[in-house]
Amino acid sequence: MLRDDINNAVKDAMKAKDERKLSTLRMVNSTLKNSDIEARGQGKPPLSDEDILGVLQKMIKQRQESVELYVKGGRNELAEQEKQEIAIISAYLPKQMSDDEMKSAIAGAIKDTGAAGMKDMGKVIGALKGKYAGQMDFGKASGMVKAALSG
Repeated sequence: MLRDDINNAVKDAMKAKDERKLSTLRMVNSTLKNSDIEARGQGKPPLSDEDILGVLQKMIKQRQESVELYVKGGRNELAEQEKQEIAIISAYLPKQMSDDEMKSAIAGAIKDTGAAGMKDMGKVIGALKGKYAGQMDFGKASGMVKAALSG
């Protein structure tokens, strides 16, 4: 489904002659194909929508890091290009959870898994990834889980 949406958007961008969107979506498709080939090499099926969300989040994170480096280096035009790519890729992610929503989801996952301490952190993160893939920044979430389990 998500892959079809991206392919349709490529066609729409071609018709509209939107070069930035077209190049970004082609790059997304290329990354997805490479991930499919890698999965096939490991005997896994093609990427599911959930896996695709993970790839898109990774691409966004890479671009955010690039923006920081470009701004530090005084290359604002390149930083702006990266920001545009982030906006295009983000359109295919579900709405991100707020901090309050993350806290309640983490509390629910701790309760559901019966987590008692730091040794159960993996269980909690696993439960969150299963339920909220693509909706939660797991880098931020792991810090919040750690705080909840240690406090």
